[in-house]
Amino acid sequence: MKAKCLVAALAAFCIWTSPGQALAATVVLDAGHGGTDPGAIGVNGLQEKTVNLDISQKVRDRLIQRGYEVRMSRDTDIYVSLSDRVAYAKAQQADIFVSIHANSYSNPATRGAMVLYYDDAYPQSSYPASEEMKALTPQSRELAQFVLDGFLGKAGGTDRGLVPSAVYVVRMGNIPSILVETAFLSNAQDAALLADESARVAMAEGIVDGIEAYLSAADTGFSDIRTHWAREAILRLKERGLVVGASGGRFEPARALTRAEWVTLLNRVFDLDPAGKACKAVEGSVSGAVYADCDPGAAEGQIGTGVDASRIPGFAGISGAPSAGQGKAGDLERKQSPEAAAGSELGAAAFRDVPSKHWAYAQLDQAVKSGLLEGYPDGTLRPNQTVSRAEVALLFQRLAQMPLASTGTSPFGDMPADHWAAQAVAALKNSGLINGTSPGRFTPDRSITRAEAATLLDRYVSSYSR
Repeated sequence: MKAKCLVAALAAFCIWTSPGQALAATVVLDAGHGGTDPGAIGVNGLQEKTVNLDISQKVRDRLIQRGYEVRMSRDTDIYVSLSDRVAYAKAQQADIFVSIHANSYSNPATRGAMVLYYDDAYPQSSYPASEEMKALTPQSRELAQFVLDGFLGKAGGTDRGLVPSAVYVVRMGNIPSILVETAFLSNAQDAALLADESARVAMAEGIVDGIEAYLSAADTGFSDIRTHWAREAILRLKERGLVVGASGGRFEPARALTRAEWVTLLNRVFDLDPAGKACKAVEGSVSGAVYADCDPGAAEGQIGTGVDASRIPGFAGISGAPSAGQGKAGDLERKQSPEAAAGSELGAAAFRDVPSKHWAYAQLDQAVKSGLLEGYPDGTLRPNQTVSRAEVALLFQRLAQMPLASTGTSPFGDMPADHWAAQAVAALKNSGLINGTSPGRFTPDRSITRAEAATLLDRYVSSYSR
């Protein structure tokens, strides 16, 4: 890539129950420049666009031989804008993006290889990055290091390290992204290497080795949890087949859990029976059965108090928890809409915001038909709405049949004893299944994160494995 100043270059980076990834990782290769944009011109007359395309094609062929899916932003000598390159990469739903360039600098003695990536620790106000790339800083940095190590291992040369950068293609995407600067066309020795077929092969093989090393490491888990506090819990659930990742080999541990994701997870953990195990909602309340003692063995229309440990009852009314400011059980009574009442027969089709193509349609349909999940009075199910920590605790306590804690006390200062979920939270806390967000605080109205939910499920399946 043409660069007037090396110093400037050195100063210059999102999913659990989403649809499963393909068996082979997908790599987008971006051969820099092209067409009317030749890029840097070497001291030997070599055009950067030619070098970039040749090495990219060699990388592509070797990745395909190793079983990976490859997409190329350009495969011929054509001009592609920077925005079109990023848009193309996004459309591929790929795992990583690798842009391949050759460098140039005003000092002809400067030579070697470097890898650029976006680092949110070094933001540039004039060149803002996408929110996804900000969050992907650790993954992009790791990919950059793997590729640089692979490149130097095969091609040799001077190691110029990793370079935090705000170049467009590494700061505006939505997957781990890097830009490889293979060598300096402005240096006679490097330019000669770039003109040599065997040297280009070595460079391509080194890039492939680095890509494969990164993707192999990602295969052992999720690329964004390697230093996360919930890593071990998430990996245990992954081994059990209870969680899968989002695009790009990520888990997105800090993202808030949605209703659709929670229903899907509960189905996986409890093997919910769509027929006969769900408590029916109390008449006049969208979710009364959840907030009363529900016994699936009681006569229809009655609320029981017994707990049958040999069976797993369902639950109703993920939608029924009060919003912030509705702290007591007495606030829960609502009128049920005709749409919600019809939901148990029509399933997810009864709700206007659940298209048949929704990724969790089957799970939502089963949950509605079994009475586990009900809609809102406006005829919506809101599958993409997040779930609060209090809702998760109460629903999980009901489904897991954990005996409620005694009334009158609460283990957390921000949950009064008469809070609608206080007894359930206390039960899970006493069982060692759930913790607060800080000493003495549970933060009940805050949306639960995927990492927090994974920890709860991991503790349960580890302690109460069937």
